[in-house]
Order: sequence, then structure tokens, then C-alpha cells
Amino acid sequence: MQFGQTRLRTSTAIAALLAAPLMASAQVTLKPDNQWRYLLTAGANASTGNSKSTAVNVTGEAARVSSIDKWTFIGQANYARNDGTTDTERYALGTQYTRDLTPTWFGFGTADALRDKPANISSRTSVASGVGYHLIRNERNNFDVSGGLGYSRDRYDEPTEVDGGLRDTYGRLELVLAEESNHKLTDTTSLRQRLAVFPNLRDTGEYRASFDTNLTVAMTQDMNLTAGVSWRYNSDPGIGVKKTDAMFITGVSFRFD
Repeated sequence: MQFGQTRLRTSTAIAALLAAPLMASAQVTLKPDNQWRYLLTAGANASTGNSKSTAVNVTGEAARVSSIDKWTFIGQANYARNDGTTDTERYALGTQYTRDLTPTWFGFGTADALRDKPANISSRTSVASGVGYHLIRNERNNFDVSGGLGYSRDRYDEPTEVDGGLRDTYGRLELVLAEESNHKLTDTTSLRQRLAVFPNLRDTGEYRASFDTNLTVAMTQDMNLTAGVSWRYNSDPGIGVKKTDAMFITGVSFRFD
């Protein structure tokens, strides 16, 4: 039973890390002209000799912004193989719609899908909605806070011990509390960050948290270099699993405006 619970919590922690590369990528151009814009971020590395490893990460992002709303889509594929063993094989899709209710208040809705074979997740579907507040909103700086309610449902490749029984699926309610900001430091350098906390409403007292920050430097009008740090915390990750994970990510992004 402990093995099953550990596996469930490990799956949850690993899947949460998926958001790290997504947040650490350069942001697609956000211009309130009601036109779609796109961004492609890619990174890869390989080694051979005493140790053989391959890692590939590809992220695509699209956004349409008007004076009152914003609609974004994001997709990602991650693959890593080390000494003949596949360590990472994850695919994710997500969308978010935000609409201003007043000049300072806004509503949001999100939907996400995840496939993570090493984590035993055949599919994870998540939806959330809520409201937020624009604390700062100008051409060089934006700072928002938001809160809402979400629901996630997992389907496993193999049945897993969850909540006292062997299950093929598992669902849960979570609060969604977040703050995020974007800053244009210079004409070619920008910074973005996001902190989110997810209190578990099914197992009260437990929670997850994430923090992502990213620095983007424009090399040309269409190409950017990015560097970011992502941090994840799980108050109850299970036996043998650390509560905290951190990642440093770099990449090259191409804009299609």
C-alpha cells in the first residue's frame, strides 16, 4: 500500500515539473491587436562514451490578445534517455482564457492534458477557473494576483493504490492561488516570474507549490536566448521522495509575429 501511495505521489510530483520548461521558455509576443502570434523554443543535448544520454525538449506557444481579453495555447514534448533507459517521455497541451471584468479585475479559465509514461500517467486532465486582480499594469511592468478552484483527474497505465483502494483513476479538488509578473528591464531584456500554491481539498493540510522565473535576451528581432530556474515543493511527496525539486533551464526561442 505504501508503494502504491508513493508511486501516486511521485507521479504527481514528476508531472508538476512539466510546468517548469513551459514557464521557463521565452514568452510569446503579447500585443493587444487581436492577432495570433507564435513562439517555438527548442533545446537538445547528447553524450557518448562512458555514459550515453540524449535529451530533447520542444515547446510551442500561441497567443491572441485584445484590449479586454487574452487567449493562449501551449504544447510541449520532452524526451530523455540515459544508458539505454528512458527517463522522460512526457507530452502536454494547455490553454488559458483571461477576460477583463473591470479595468482591474479579470476572470480566467484553464484546461490542460498530460501524458507521462514513466510516471504511470496514461492521461491527466485538469480544469480550473477563478478571478484575479491587476496590481500593476503598464507597458514595462505587469503584476497580477489570482485565485480559483481546480479539478484534476488521473488515469494510470497500471492500477495504483490510491486512497485505500486499487484504482485505475483518481480525481481531486484543489485551490489555485497565484501571483505572476512580467518586467521589461531594457529594450532587449525581459524578466518573468510566477508563484503558485495548490492546497489539496481532498487531503486537507497538504499542498503543492511552484515558483518559476525566466530571463530572456533578444539576439535578433526573432531569436532569443533564455535562462530560467524552476522550483517545486510537495508537502507530502511519499516515502523516498524529496519534498523539493529545482531545475535550471536554458534554450533558444524563435518568434513568428
